[in-house]
Amino acid sequence: MESPSEGADRSEPRTVSADRLIRWACEAGFDAAGIASIEESHHAAAYRQWLAAGRHAGMAYLERRLEARLDPRHLLDGVASVLCVALRYAPLDGAPTPDNDLWPRVARYAQGRDYHDVMVRRLRFLSERIVDAHPEIATRWYVDTGPVLERELAARAGLGVVGKNTCLLHREMGSYFLLGELFLTTPLPASEPLTDLCGKCTLCLEACPTDAFVAPYQLDANRCISYWTIEERGPWPDEARGMVGDWVFGCDICQEVCPWNRRRLEPAHHPELELPDTRRDLDLLDLLLIDREGYVEAFRGSPMKRAKQAGLQRNAAAAMGNRGDRRYVAGLLQTLRQHDEVMVRAQAAWSLGRIGGDQAQAGLEERHDAEETTVVREEIAASLRRIAATTT
Repeated sequence: MESPSEGADRSEPRTVSADRLIRWACEAGFDAAGIASIEESHHAAAYRQWLAAGRHAGMAYLERRLEARLDPRHLLDGVASVLCVALRYAPLDGAPTPDNDLWPRVARYAQGRDYHDVMVRRLRFLSERIVDAHPEIATRWYVDTGPVLERELAARAGLGVVGKNTCLLHREMGSYFLLGELFLTTPLPASEPLTDLCGKCTLCLEACPTDAFVAPYQLDANRCISYWTIEERGPWPDEARGMVGDWVFGCDICQEVCPWNRRRLEPAHHPELELPDTRRDLDLLDLLLIDREGYVEAFRGSPMKRAKQAGLQRNAAAAMGNRGDRRYVAGLLQTLRQHDEVMVRAQAAWSLGRIGGDQAQAGLEERHDAEETTVVREEIAASLRRIAATTT
């Protein structure tokens, strides 16, 4: 990518232009851009009610820096506008589709390389280009890491409209795109917002297998597969174990059924996001049994690292139990015998009880007396009772 000084067109006037900054954002590699006004959130009361109802589940960070989250004027002294950007992550041009029925089920945005790295590089380049041309402007960028209500700002900037599944929808991009923001200390006219794209459609609400949407536009994270597979770091309650199905990281169900995503979308030309070779052949069993060295190598530069190694292995074990495939039994028994993490051993025991069969039963019985941790031993006992109940 060219340097800011090389990218700046010296023949252009030095007055700040919203159209020019939007064009520069697209030249930096983003798929769309727009300008949002700076003002207090229009949904501040609803957000506070959502928190008060506990619908953010264990994501306590959403309660922090609430003043800044609900009023972006606190994020940068003198901020006067926001340049919002979008980067499409699906369908990736030329990205391989793994042909493996044992493949881990992962949300599209997390299948390739970490989008944070790609977007930060492009936002940094864009920021330097703007400051190089207009030294009087200060900037600050965010990519899913600060107290920013990204979807509301992006909607104000005309990059989409919030759908009933709480994702941002766009006519050409569907909802498979990522958001970033560049806060600017210069006033710019806001872009034209979009109008409703959902109409009477409720396909996303009906498709959610866990009833996570308590109403249109309202998500309860306590029932969201993405929350349990990404954000929750400890052992899962039984309800969550069955709830996640065979998803290992995130969930795309409410987006997959959306008519705006089911159309033939133009490919996204971002090779930096494509699935790397280190994960291309990694199936569920590989993920469950991966050692520390293999994990570091396979998930270097992956957004899936957010769940940590033990979290991903817990998720893999749960997916195996919910798939009910007896090809997984040997790997689950190895995990039950050898894994250092209690929550992973407990999850393996639960999944063995779900799969059942003579091999699973014999392995659980052999391990019951040898297991030293009470919670795992209790999980083994519960699984043995489950198997006994299904065979009588």
